[in-house]
Amino acid sequence: MTPEFISQRKEELLKLKEILEKDLSGFAKQTSDDNWETKYPQMNNEEEDKTDEVEEYENLLPVERSLEERLKNVNLALKKIEEGTYGKCECCDCEIPEERLVASPEAKNCNPCKCEGKDCCC
Repeated sequence: MTPEFISQRKEELLKLKEILEKDLSGFAKQTSDDNWETKYPQMNNEEEDKTDEVEEYENLLPVERSLEERLKNVNLALKKIEEGTYGKCECCDCEIPEERLVASPEAKNCNPCKCEGKDCCC
């Protein structure tokens, strides 16, 4: 992997981080570097409004978890770039294919189907 390739992935990761943080800040508050908490709604007096607000809150929880998990992976990838370990599979320590990193610069595994089951492709 060339320094130019890694630099391009870093730029993409920084842009993705900004987007994810902006999306999360629309309905959640940051409680630490990698943790966000969905804002609980202000309850109105109307029972129907309360029900709608609680339902909206419940619908946002899985969205928050998904965005937060992706942001954690982006931050981890940025940390790996700084440490010089970017592009190494967490399962088997082989090189993650460049095509995979272009498609998903925060990728942690060379082949997620096999690596998640620890039956690595290498």
